[in-house]
Amino acid sequence: MAESICVLAITFTALPPFEPLPFHRLSAEEQSSAVAVFLERMQARRTVRDFSDEPVPLALIEAAIRVAATAPSGANQQPWYFVVVADPALKREIRVAAEAEEKENYESRFPDEWLAALQPFGTDWQKPFLETVPYLIVVFSVNYGVAEGRKIKHYYVQESVGIATGFLLAALHLAGLATLTHTPSPMAFLGRILNRPANERPFLLIPVGYPAAEAQVPVLTKKPIADVLTVL
Repeated sequence: MAESICVLAITFTALPPFEPLPFHRLSAEEQSSAVAVFLERMQARRTVRDFSDEPVPLALIEAAIRVAATAPSGANQQPWYFVVVADPALKREIRVAAEAEEKENYESRFPDEWLAALQPFGTDWQKPFLETVPYLIVVFSVNYGVAEGRKIKHYYVQESVGIATGFLLAALHLAGLATLTHTPSPMAFLGRILNRPANERPFLLIPVGYPAAEAQVPVLTKKPIADVLTVL
């Protein structure tokens, strides 16, 4: 009996051009100093809910987003999009929609355990900072691409956007700005208000500006390194 052989043909796109890695090796002293300086700066970063309405140069926001866009991503698909909201009417619309969701969260959706965990921070459904700050940065994950009418699968979307968001928060902090990682849930209203396409999903809402003169933050401690690190 003749055997039937099925051959699966897989077509790969051409490899991109490669170039020498622009890598400058630091001395041991420079390495330690660079990490120590960065650690000291980042330890001073705090989540802020009391903002000033003082204007912030848009160039600072754009520069920080440029930093975020350098983040690594699955297959270099860069599945993120950033919308910077400065228009007072749009900020007002976002606040109204966010507070409607948050009011329902606090009054009926959140389990008692979550409400108890939030209680020490004094948060509630009211979010006046969404209008006070000069800018809201809305981070969207691009769940799939679209080209010539067909969908292009994106890989490691959440991980990639999370890394880019970390870059963004660090850059904004190093630029001397205060931020809040705000996650009103559900967040579908952001896509509607900002007229984003169906392949984008709201990932994070970041109010950014200068802290109010009277801003206070809770006293917090971070876990000791022994609780978060194992060396094998």
